[in-house]
Amino acid sequence: MALMRHDWIPFACAAVPRYTSYPTAVQFHTGIAEPAASDWAASVDHDDPISIYVHVPFCERLCWYCGCHTSVPNGYGRIERYLDYLHKEIELWASRLGPHGGVRHLHFGGGSPNALSAEDFVEVSEHICEAFGLLPEAEFAVELDPRSLTPERIAAMAVSGVTRASLGVQTLAPNVQQAINRVQSREMIAFAVEDLREAGIPAINMDLMYGLPHQSVDDVIDAACFAAATGADRVAVFGYAHVPWFAKHQRAIDSAALPGVNERFDQADAVTETLTSAGYAAIGLDHFARPGDEMARAASEGRLRRNFQGYTTDPCETLIGLGQSSISAFRQGFVQNTKDRRAWEDAVREGRLASEKGLKLGTQDRLRGRAIEALMCNLSVDTAAVCREFGLAEDSLDCALERAQPLEVAGLCTIDGRRLTVPEEARTLLRTVARCFDEYVPRANAEPRHAKAV
Repeated sequence: MALMRHDWIPFACAAVPRYTSYPTAVQFHTGIAEPAASDWAASVDHDDPISIYVHVPFCERLCWYCGCHTSVPNGYGRIERYLDYLHKEIELWASRLGPHGGVRHLHFGGGSPNALSAEDFVEVSEHICEAFGLLPEAEFAVELDPRSLTPERIAAMAVSGVTRASLGVQTLAPNVQQAINRVQSREMIAFAVEDLREAGIPAINMDLMYGLPHQSVDDVIDAACFAAATGADRVAVFGYAHVPWFAKHQRAIDSAALPGVNERFDQADAVTETLTSAGYAAIGLDHFARPGDEMARAASEGRLRRNFQGYTTDPCETLIGLGQSSISAFRQGFVQNTKDRRAWEDAVREGRLASEKGLKLGTQDRLRGRAIEALMCNLSVDTAAVCREFGLAEDSLDCALERAQPLEVAGLCTIDGRRLTVPEEARTLLRTVARCFDEYVPRANAEPRHAKAV
């Protein structure tokens, strides 16, 4: 097993973006909002397929580790009201888009999408298919909380055409589950996997976490072995981001019980060793896939992408985000819906897109974003090739390579001509290397806006 080198500790403790976009959402501003969203949606080419993300900001119980925009509804009435406006928002976006090539990827996230009743899930899915046109080959993915996954909800997803279910496992250690307010037995999760497969939902993902309070290396190995034994097609392993200044409910977690940076590195490395030994291919920073899975094939063929949902096989340039706080992406830039429920409702009721802020992409944003994505997906980037792709001089990213030189000395990367590569033993610090391409890196004394690298 690899060990955290002493000279890596300052890099591991630095706050670094996750780079699910570039520039990151921290750079979004109110100067780009609803008018841009409408104009950019109208400019989508008639033949271009699109992707859709649906945000369901509700959970039956709140997990203390979560940094997502979600809440406990305390009754189904709030969900019903939300769905009323969501249906109106579907129509708004459909009218702004006009003709396009249909939906290639549909993703329900949250929160917990299975907070919706079976009937409501079917209704929303059907409305999206009618309004935007789901392609026959489309992937339809849903994030699920095993604790509230009923047979009726599974049947509704099967009827709606769901092709991939992602189960939030996180950890199986009882003491860790108690510390994060997410108690679920391994039997419950195993039954959920069996029921999903019997219903005809072919692909199963599992989300695991490391760096949780009281968590040990043995705990993460146990969870990884469980995921492999149940035959999960993909496994995502996220490091817990303790950001109580951003996610207020994380204050319920005892920070003294959190593993230190060396322990976090050991946990991440142990998961990688366990899953790769079980036959999974390591994908980018934190994903693992069975060799026959489309994500493993995309990674081996250089087709892997990264967007706001993380690693994906989705090649679409246009992503429409539905619901509070959702982010939409276009060739021209990004727009994000307001997180405020009343502001979102007011906008939709008045026939306006609820886009509150965003960012228009410049040439440097696109250039650096492409380099970051290539590095995050492949652990390697040919900066000269990226520059040629944008019609720029091959030395246009040499400043980033210069910034990476101290990291090369530390063993976090190698630079060969204009190719930068992250070695396998430094995979966990991939985001730190990607930051060399980031023009928006904050000042050293700036308030932290991101989680630590490890």
